[in-house]
Amino acid sequence: MGKKRIGIFGGTFDPPHVGHQILAMEASEQLDLEQVLWVLSPDPPHKIGKIITQIDLRILMVTVAIDENYRFKLSSVDIDRPGPHYVLDTIELLQKQYPSHELVFLMGGDSLHDLPQWHKSKEFIDACDKFGVMRRPGEILDLCELKQSLPGIEDKIEFIDAPLLEISSNQIRQLVFTKKPYRYYLPFEVYKIINEMCLYQELHD
Repeated sequence: MGKKRIGIFGGTFDPPHVGHQILAMEASEQLDLEQVLWVLSPDPPHKIGKIITQIDLRILMVTVAIDENYRFKLSSVDIDRPGPHYVLDTIELLQKQYPSHELVFLMGGDSLHDLPQWHKSKEFIDACDKFGVMRRPGEILDLCELKQSLPGIEDKIEFIDAPLLEISSNQIRQLVFTKKPYRYYLPFEVYKIINEMCLYQELHD
């Protein structure tokens, strides 16, 4: 019998939206994941200098967004340590926390093609057991160039077929800032927090 599998779903989640929930749900089902860890990044290196909502409010939003699904869990692996927070360090720490599990790093197709530019990308590839990559309907991802940069990556990829949802946290922040409708992009409890705490009144990048 193979190892039980845990999905690693990282992000700033500023805010967490229904697209995040759907990707996590589809990954959980299609990749037979025992659990999906939502790894909240307090201060990702690629967003240094940008406005990011304070960590306690993002923890609260993720907590209410995942509350209904017993397979979803908020991981504090990056919250509990000083930055900068690189994914290689995150994976190595999670391997110590879950030594008997197979770790599946979840990402979109765009992020997959950006992998060669990630911090210590080769070491990161080696550290992950598998990669769960979201594939939109009809999308064909060309791995030829990626295989040249990161040999062996093709053996670790498992595709997740997900519905086409053009939703992003950045788009939602822009809608809030410009006072446009945004209610149904979000879990209701997240929507309530944004309203009650008057979040995203400043223009984020």
